[in-house]
Amino acid sequence: MEAKNILIWCAIGILAGWLASFIVGGGGLLRYLATGLIGAFVGGFLVNLSGVNVNLGNEYVNQIVVAAVGAIVVVLIARFLA
Repeated sequence: MEAKNILIWCAIGILAGWLASFIVGGGGLLRYLATGLIGAFVGGFLVNLSGVNVNLGNEYVNQIVVAAVGAIVVVLIARFLA
């Protein structure tokens, strides 16, 4: 793993977490990062499971959208279980 890739993952995670918190509430940079990174895995799993092809014209935008959807699912499940 290169440091550049890790920084890109963190930036995508923070953006996705911020988008999720904007939609379902919450806050804090660490929470954005955690929900965004976990959401990236969940969103990727859901996209692969459903067979949906996300093509918004830019690979990074695709990743942010998928991670944000996954982060929203993670936050909603966490709230349901709490």
